[in-house]
Amino acid sequence: MTNVPKTIRENLHFLCAEIDGQLLQLEAFFKTPTIAHARRILDRAGYAHNLKSRIHAACIQQMANTKTGNRKHLTLRSVEFIATDLQRIANLARLSLRHVEHIDTFETLLPARYPAMIRLVRKGIGKIEAAFLGNDTEQAIEIGELQKKIEADYRKLFKIYTRGMRDPKLRPADIANSLLVANEFQRMGESLKAIGEAVISANIGQAVNLERYFALQNLMSDLDTNGTGLKIETIAETRSGSSISAIKDRKTEEVAAVFKDGEKSKVKEERQGVKSWHAIYPGLAPKILSYEKRDQSAALLIEHLPGMTFEQIVLNEPAEHCEKALACLSRTLKDVWKQTKTKEPAELGSMQQLVRRLEEVRRVHPEFRDTPIRFAGQKLLSLDSIVQEAANREAAVSAPFSVYIHGDFNADNIIYDQEENRVHFVDLHRSRYMDYVQDVSVFMVSNYRLQVVDRETRRRIMQSSLTLYNAAKAFARKQGDDTFDFRLSLGLARSFASSTRFIFDKQLARRMWLRARYLIERTIACPAGDEARFRLPVKEIFID
Repeated sequence: MTNVPKTIRENLHFLCAEIDGQLLQLEAFFKTPTIAHARRILDRAGYAHNLKSRIHAACIQQMANTKTGNRKHLTLRSVEFIATDLQRIANLARLSLRHVEHIDTFETLLPARYPAMIRLVRKGIGKIEAAFLGNDTEQAIEIGELQKKIEADYRKLFKIYTRGMRDPKLRPADIANSLLVANEFQRMGESLKAIGEAVISANIGQAVNLERYFALQNLMSDLDTNGTGLKIETIAETRSGSSISAIKDRKTEEVAAVFKDGEKSKVKEERQGVKSWHAIYPGLAPKILSYEKRDQSAALLIEHLPGMTFEQIVLNEPAEHCEKALACLSRTLKDVWKQTKTKEPAELGSMQQLVRRLEEVRRVHPEFRDTPIRFAGQKLLSLDSIVQEAANREAAVSAPFSVYIHGDFNADNIIYDQEENRVHFVDLHRSRYMDYVQDVSVFMVSNYRLQVVDRETRRRIMQSSLTLYNAAKAFARKQGDDTFDFRLSLGLARSFASSTRFIFDKQLARRMWLRARYLIERTIACPAGDEARFRLPVKEIFID
C-alpha cells in the first residue's frame, strides 16, 4: 500500500514483531510456567504502547491534510484500528497471566490446550503486514476467520470448566479464574476479526465488517455482468444501524445500484416493505435486484432511483422546483390513500409512541426531565401528566379508515425525479396500514427540524409543511374525516418531542419541545365531543 508513510509502515512492522514475541513467551509459559516467561511479557507493556502511540500520532498528522472521504483517510483510520487491536492483544495476554496468578492448582487450567490457541493468534498477526501493505484481501479474510477457530476452542474449554464446577475435588476459585483466562483468549479472537475487517476496509476503500464484505462481494458479482469493474461509496448510515452505499461503474462513474445492509431482521422488514408496495401501488418503491443473508446480518441490492430527496430539494433547489415536487408528492399521496383505503378504523396512538421515546429524549436532553413547573404563581401540570391525559383522549378518537402508509416519512426518504415528474419512496421497513396522519406529521416535523437559519430557506421549509398539510386536509374533508386536525395535533406533538433526541442544538430542541407541549395542552383543552370542531394553528406552529 504505497500511500502509507514509511514511518507508519516501520512502526507497524515493529508492533507486529513485538506482539508476536510476547505471544511466543506466553506460549512458552503455558508449556513451562516459570516466572521468567511471565516477566518477559509483563515487563514489555510500555514498548507496545509506545509503538501504538507513534502510529496513532503519525496517522493524525497525515489525516490533517486529507479529506474525510478520501481513500487515504480511510487507510490511515484502518491502520489506527489495527494498531489499537494489536496492543489490545498484548493487554489480553497480560490479563490472562494475572488470572493465572490466582490459580492454585495449575492443572485445573488445562494449560496444554492454550498453545494451539496462541499459535492461531500468532498466525493472524503474521499475516497483517502482507495483507495490509500488499492489498491482499484474501489474507485479510483469513485473519478475520481465525476468530471462529479460537471461538470453537473457547467453547470447548467453557464446557469443560463449567462441568468442573460440579467436581468437589476442584477449587471454585481455580475454575472461575480458568474461565477468565479462556475469556481473554476469546477476546483475542475478536481483535483478530476486527483487524481483518480494518484491512479489508482499507483495501476496498469502504468501511465493512466481514459479514457485510461477503454479502457485498456476492451481490456485486451478480451485478457486474459486463466485467468493467465496480466500486462502492458510502451514501448514508441510518439510525437503525444500517449502512447504505452506492455501487458505481469504475469507468463511467454511473450508479449501478444501491447496497443496503444491516441487522437481518431490519433488512428483512425492508425487503417485505418493498414487496408490499409493489403489490399495493407498483412503481413507487425501488426494485430489489438481489438479497443476501449471512449469520445475523443481511443485505439488499436495490435499484438506483434518479432524482433528489425532498430534503435536498428544500435546502438547495429553487422555489419553482420545490413547488413542483410538492405538487407531485401531494397528488401521489392522495392517489395512494384513495387506492389503499379500507373501512377498518385506525388508531394513531401517537401519545403512546411518545411515552416510549421520552426516556431516550431525556438522556440526550436532561433538562426535559418531568419536574414541577410554576408560572405566574400557578403550578402547571407535568408533561407526563398531560401526555397521559392526551393518550386517553386520543384512544377515543380513531381515524374513520385505514390507508397504507410509509411509516417513516422523513423528507430524506422521498425521492423526486424532476425529468419524469414522479416520486419514489425508500426505507420502507415500517410500512403498514395505519392512520395517514402518521406520515403527514412525520414529514412536516422532518422539514421543521432541518438545522438552517437562512430566512429564505426557513420560509421554504415552512411552505413545504403547509403545502402537504393543505393537501392532506383537503383529502380528509372529501373523505368525511372530521377529526383530522385533532389527531394531527397530537401526531405533530409526538414528532416534535421525540425528534429532539436527534437534535443537539439546545435552542432548536427547546423550540420543538415547547411546541409539543403547546399542541398537547391545546388538544386536551378541546371539550370531549367537540374534536371535529378543533382547528390546528398550523401557520403559528411552523413559523420561526
